[in-house]
Amino acid sequence: MTLLERAISSPRFQERCFFLAKRFVAGESIESAIDAVRRLNADGLTATLDFLGEDVADDAEARASAQQTLRVIEAVNHANVDANVSVKLTALGLSISEALARDQLAEIVQHASRNHDPFVRVDMEGSGVVDATLRVAESVYAGHENVGVVLQAYLHRTERDLDAAIARKQRVRLVKGAYKEPPDVAIQDMAEIRRNYVQLAQQLLRDGIYPAIATHDLALIDAVARMAHELGVEKDRFEFQLLYGIRPETQRRLAANGYRVRVYVPFGSHWSGYFYRRLAERKENVFFVLQSLFSR
Repeated sequence: MTLLERAISSPRFQERCFFLAKRFVAGESIESAIDAVRRLNADGLTATLDFLGEDVADDAEARASAQQTLRVIEAVNHANVDANVSVKLTALGLSISEALARDQLAEIVQHASRNHDPFVRVDMEGSGVVDATLRVAESVYAGHENVGVVLQAYLHRTERDLDAAIARKQRVRLVKGAYKEPPDVAIQDMAEIRRNYVQLAQQLLRDGIYPAIATHDLALIDAVARMAHELGVEKDRFEFQLLYGIRPETQRRLAANGYRVRVYVPFGSHWSGYFYRRLAERKENVFFVLQSLFSR
């Protein structure tokens, strides 16, 4: 863990410095997250609510995390906003047992099935849990089709994982990948990652079920838009996805041009790991935080 990671993850930092993360995190409560979704909906954008939780240590913590997601689903239904939810399986107990994570995911997916948008996205984490994550998601999908997965373009394995997801007609969110992985696991060169992303996106557009193209890379967004047009894929057959607080002008521009656009809206008190990954992704994010710090 780097010095910056240690500083950001400290309880004192989290207690006193949320103002630094508020560009990327829609508050620490469900109510603040719902308010953020309302603003996005007003701009013609849909949303996915992501309760920020990390790897849990015991059954009680895992069940508490699942209950929080169930409350989010209820809040979305009650507020009548255009949003669905995502979950991390380590927050549902994946590191304790796959059975625990599977049972809790199944409960969440069943609960969400009553909402206007019943979909639940299973987020992908580090390479060490990819196999377990896909096993649990596939197992729950066998009984509930309103659950999809995330695949990371920088992993060497992703082409075959995508083939399998397409074969079972499961919805896929395609991302570059934000975790630090070794060369034997993940592509290291960004130009090569982009090339692989485009190839996987083409396969998704051609053969997938309502693909989610998740990137802030403007060159990739333009490439996918051109590719969809060339393949004859209508704008309502896929969606672009971006993160809350990152390239909001691009989000609105794409929506104005007739594309479906979904914004991932993270919230919760355990925001430090997510915040660190956003800083690590783009130097512009670091500059924004520094500017916020010195302008207070």
